[in-house]
Amino acid sequence: MHRPHPAAMTGTRRPLIAANWKMNSLRGDALARIAAIIGCARASAPARGEVVICPPATLIWTLREALQGSGIMLGAQDCHAKPSGAHTGDIAAPMLAEAGCRYVILGHSERRAAYAESNATVRAKAEAAHAAGLDAIICVGESEAERKAGRAIEVVMRQSVESVPESATPSNTVVAYEPIWAIGSGQTPTTAEIGDAHAAVRQALGRRHADADGIRILYGGSVKAGNAKPILALALVGGALVGGASLDAQEFWAIVESCP
Repeated sequence: MHRPHPAAMTGTRRPLIAANWKMNSLRGDALARIAAIIGCARASAPARGEVVICPPATLIWTLREALQGSGIMLGAQDCHAKPSGAHTGDIAAPMLAEAGCRYVILGHSERRAAYAESNATVRAKAEAAHAAGLDAIICVGESEAERKAGRAIEVVMRQSVESVPESATPSNTVVAYEPIWAIGSGQTPTTAEIGDAHAAVRQALGRRHADADGIRILYGGSVKAGNAKPILALALVGGALVGGASLDAQEFWAIVESCP
């Protein structure tokens, strides 16, 4: 049985700040960073948002132990659509759940590009995550060429409709809007552009999900301490998916503290 999400239990949607470490960190670096993050958490007021760390798969069991009792959750960066089988090098959703993960990032643009993951592939992975009791963070976002061509909203809406499965609820799904051209570039859309994209995602979700208003939509793409506050203050932004800035404990916690 799926564990109820805190937002579902309280009737509110607390912001979610998710750290995507990507293919970075060995054990010593990871433990030092986690210790620093936990230190920041203990030194500050209770976080207004939920926090999840998504490390490389090799570090999941290590961080499961390191995060115990901290209130910080553990996530993964991908899963396979099948629960088991002859899929060399892949990791199944039940394996991640057993290892202590609560969340899994799916459909990140880097995987869509490098591994030709389609919306249908992402949807199948999300269904597998849900079946294993994991919360899926499903990524959508347009390329620079698509934005320049005036197709950003069209692309984001199509990805949202086709990547988010029928099994999605506010208790098991988060959507992350990450414009591809902003990831790692230092560029971010204007707050108006972010608001428009999030509204488009919300509209697309509403076409297929009666409780779409409860599904949190994160912003990702060059999020840092210096720009987090105005982004997180936007009405339709339910948190942030943080890449490079999550590798610096103080920078990452400053983003967490930017939650309204």
